[in-house]
Amino acid sequence: MQKFFDNPWFATLAPALAGAMLDAARPLRLAQGEILYLQGEPTARVRDGIWGVACGAIRLSVMHENGNEAILTIVEPGNWFGETALLEDLPRAATATAQEDTELLAVSAERFEMLMRDASFAYAIARLEAQRLRAALGLVADMALHGTRARVARRLLMLARGDLTNASNARSTIVASQDHIAMMLGVGRTTLNTELRALARAGVIALRYGQIEVLDLELLRAAAAA
Repeated sequence: MQKFFDNPWFATLAPALAGAMLDAARPLRLAQGEILYLQGEPTARVRDGIWGVACGAIRLSVMHENGNEAILTIVEPGNWFGETALLEDLPRAATATAQEDTELLAVSAERFEMLMRDASFAYAIARLEAQRLRAALGLVADMALHGTRARVARRLLMLARGDLTNASNARSTIVASQDHIAMMLGVGRTTLNTELRALARAGVIALRYGQIEVLDLELLRAAAAA
């Protein structure tokens, strides 16, 4: 449970609200590759709800008409997701897949609606949605205003802060494959590898198997601002 209280958003909840949210949840386990819900799937009130990642990770992605998958984000432990479709009462906008064996806390739609009757909880959810909208608009702006290397650097900064977590302190090791980072950025693996190697030659990062080590955070920030 500590992972949730370490999360910047969840940590701002009043103790009573945090406790109510955890009390309303039931455990749910997914095996690696198991799909929680599909893009375009209507919300089914009996089954749907919101989920918190206790351990493991959830990949949120969309499929293009050409069959290519674009990764929106990796939901790490401590984060909650899935609330937007309930607020809109619209089909799921993305597919949620277990990136690895994952344990979730599931809050049903009915319990979520009961929690939303509390003005303080509803305000907290509004703040969460605003944070995610700001991040999404930032990614759109990146595509319009920045070159590929700056976009790569900016996404590495997001991943260093937990991507969806948006932690105040960046970690030095990013655990993500180049394939997944390329799918986040919408670029080819060769293009991504070229940009990563350029950052590595500049002493910004070091490339490891399945992970990237941030050697100089300030240089990474400078590359992101280019």
